[in-house]
Amino acid sequence: EEKKPTPQIDKHLNVYFGCFLSTSLKEDIIKFSQIDILEDPLIRNVIILQIVLQEVRHRSAPVYKRIKDAIHEKEKHFYTFTNEHHRETFIEREQGESANDRNDRAIRVAAKWYTDHLAKKTDGGSLKVVLLTDDRANKEKAEQYGLIVYRCEEYIKSLIGNPELMDRLALQPDDQNEITGSKLLFPEHLPLSRIQSGIKNGMFLQGTFHANRDNYLEGKVFINREGEEINEVLLQGLQNLNRAVHQDVVAVELFPKERWVAPSSVVLQDDSPNDEDAEEDETENKGVPSDPSVLKPTGRVVGIIKRNWRPFCGMLSQSMIKEATRHLFTPADRRIPRIRIETRQAANLVGQRIMVAIDGWPKNSRYPNGHFVKNLGSAGDKETETEVLLLEHDVPHQPFSQAVLSFLPKMPWSITEEDLKVRADLRHLCVCSVDPPGCTDIDDTLHCRELENGNLEVGVHIADVSHFIRPGNALDQEAASRGTTVYLCGKRIDMVPELLSSNLCSLRSNVERLAFSCIWEMNHNAEILKAHFTKSIINSKASLTYAEAQMRIDDGTMKDDITKSLRGLNRLAKILKGRRIAKGALTLSSPEVPFHINSETHDPIDLQSKELKETNSMVEEFMLLANISVAQKIYDEFSECALLRKHPSPPPLNYDILIKAAKSRDLNIHTDSAKALADSLNNATVENFPYFNTLLRILATRCMMQAVYFCSGMDSDFHHYGLASPIYTHFTSPIRRYADIIVHRLLAVAINADSTYPDLMDKHKQSALCNNLNYRHKMAQYAQRASVAFHTQLFFKNKGIINEEGFILFVKKNAIIILIPKFGLEGAVFFDNKDKPSPHLSFDSEGPTLKVEEHTFRMFDKVKVTISLDASNIQHQRIRMALIEPVIPGVSVPVPESEPEAKKPKLDC
Repeated sequence: EEKKPTPQIDKHLNVYFGCFLSTSLKEDIIKFSQIDILEDPLIRNVIILQIVLQEVRHRSAPVYKRIKDAIHEKEKHFYTFTNEHHRETFIEREQGESANDRNDRAIRVAAKWYTDHLAKKTDGGSLKVVLLTDDRANKEKAEQYGLIVYRCEEYIKSLIGNPELMDRLALQPDDQNEITGSKLLFPEHLPLSRIQSGIKNGMFLQGTFHANRDNYLEGKVFINREGEEINEVLLQGLQNLNRAVHQDVVAVELFPKERWVAPSSVVLQDDSPNDEDAEEDETENKGVPSDPSVLKPTGRVVGIIKRNWRPFCGMLSQSMIKEATRHLFTPADRRIPRIRIETRQAANLVGQRIMVAIDGWPKNSRYPNGHFVKNLGSAGDKETETEVLLLEHDVPHQPFSQAVLSFLPKMPWSITEEDLKVRADLRHLCVCSVDPPGCTDIDDTLHCRELENGNLEVGVHIADVSHFIRPGNALDQEAASRGTTVYLCGKRIDMVPELLSSNLCSLRSNVERLAFSCIWEMNHNAEILKAHFTKSIINSKASLTYAEAQMRIDDGTMKDDITKSLRGLNRLAKILKGRRIAKGALTLSSPEVPFHINSETHDPIDLQSKELKETNSMVEEFMLLANISVAQKIYDEFSECALLRKHPSPPPLNYDILIKAAKSRDLNIHTDSAKALADSLNNATVENFPYFNTLLRILATRCMMQAVYFCSGMDSDFHHYGLASPIYTHFTSPIRRYADIIVHRLLAVAINADSTYPDLMDKHKQSALCNNLNYRHKMAQYAQRASVAFHTQLFFKNKGIINEEGFILFVKKNAIIILIPKFGLEGAVFFDNKDKPSPHLSFDSEGPTLKVEEHTFRMFDKVKVTISLDASNIQHQRIRMALIEPVIPGVSVPVPESEPEAKKPKLDC
């Protein structure tokens, strides 16, 4: 009833239509983009051939998952046909026939067979098959074969009254050329054959392109191949970027050394002028101002090896194009270029967050071309913005499917006699948990007691999530895919269903729970005499917050077993921490200040004081010790397939800014080793400047490399730089990290508490799993920061202008980056003005210092600024800072008389 096909198609479609999705190696991006059409609720009764499904799986894992999801959606009536295993439709590849041509022929044979099959079953063929393909040659041959065949656009245009469906069509190459100019703006990309031979003979380098978030005229290519002398190449200017999009795998040509330049120290305030013609001029590579002190290997993109395009979130922007259907889309991610799209519903999309996919980027177009995918909701709406940041950071957040939920234990659940037979019964021990307030996914509990021989028994008991999640089932696969729980402001995206995360696996007090215990016998100097690992049953005696645990320790009148246990743990933890720091473990700092969220509206209403107590450190020390002990155990047992975590040493160049910052205050930072760095940071103090050491540690954090998971059989460097430990893993948080579940399985096999399975002992599969876990962990961190940034905007939305003190964290050519400790907030004060004459600026990269008129700014200088929310760009709202002190004529903003110091908005912190 919902379709009104044209008469031409109507005679072939009485009751049912079948769609065989075709793929082509020549235009795989275009073909895969049509998945947006297939997902539309209007499209039903679709048959996807096995050969197509296999090809999609091979070429695009995200699209494959979307097709599988559509197949599992019962009301859509999507089906697969195993044509390769059917006698009537299987075909051999002919001599001289390419694999792609053979696959296209197989599609035509299957469509022909199914057409004849339906004719026999429906009294002369009242049901017909329509083959949809965007491959021109395939379409012509299918028509010669007597099939009903249409391009996707032809078919979709026949569905009257569905403009949104037309918008979701991926543009074909011919269509893209129609909406671009004739002037060549970019060099031609080289064909893949020339790229491959060039990489082989060393003429080109292969790597992953990373766009600069602060400067759209600049990017870097990180070289993927080990053994290369050069590990990154700097790109400057649009022509040298040559249509590369963030995260694309590209081939680059290295320039001669005399053409190498330094990264730009300029921060571009706005890369989206209203006048599109003005931006066209920027395609000429006029050079970008650069710092001459540190030259970087520089080059240009000569070809694209693999596009990493995905649907992007953003908004329609004001376009200079006169046609009513053609518009420019501005992505939320500043690293993604604006995209041209055609839409017939622009009036309804004003002020809306939408998703757009890229279809191609012709060499005669300033922007890539794409198509509308989905309307997400009103910009600024809390639910919409949360959806955007989850999508932009590729955080899986859909509800758990029935297939996943089917593997949860049946309720009511209880510990069985079988569990008691194979586990240590530790219910008598006085274990307790210590966590932040409101924590419901409690992974760990602790205990400490004195033994008869005078030594101490210390136990770390971790939720036994691996008992409930068995290898290979849908629940396990979903947890492996998600990789980690994502914590946003006022919201949590669980890795495992809530029944496990907040109930059966959570080690809540006064209920029996299954655990995996790491138990040490120690002397009173915190030296380990014995270590023992066992599956167990525990009954936590208390669920405490850090503050509650600290109160018990400090209250001399409390003599109960829980308090005695906490005091013993706290005393040992201090010894362990001192020993760790003496070995060179780093103590770094973060400027983040958490929000207090209203429980009903989920709005940020206050800033939480971030006072760390001894009990924070106490829990941390025993989690670290458990992770190190387990790491050594699983590596001893499985030297080739242990899942470990390492923290690489930063390259010396990373420390350049830290060393310069210290030198500006006549201090020296030594970076020969983690111990040298830790000692330098401990000794780096400035009289009458108590916050200096914190600033230095914040800066040191920025110099660090990312810690990563890896498989022991695929690497030789196990060292964890930040912890100064020769080996490390994650064992203590299996409710929220999938890596810990794998470590639990390895440990269980090592102590004969569980059986192994092939993937666990396959180092290549373990390594691939680690790659996904590293990616998910990184995206979760970015999503969390984006959530904090959004809630910071909400916080300042109704605050008006606030005056606050801050410190200069970085000095750029045209701006200073300021940290406001009270809010954990960073922002830029720009000195180059578009609307009025700019002050005289002089930048010295050695300091680094920036002289503005007669005043010189340097790192860590104290300043005073106004803070306000700039909501002029609804998509890219940002915190704007303006300088109050020091007073610089033409730059400093006077404090409004209507808002004296005494009447500033106050925060009840």
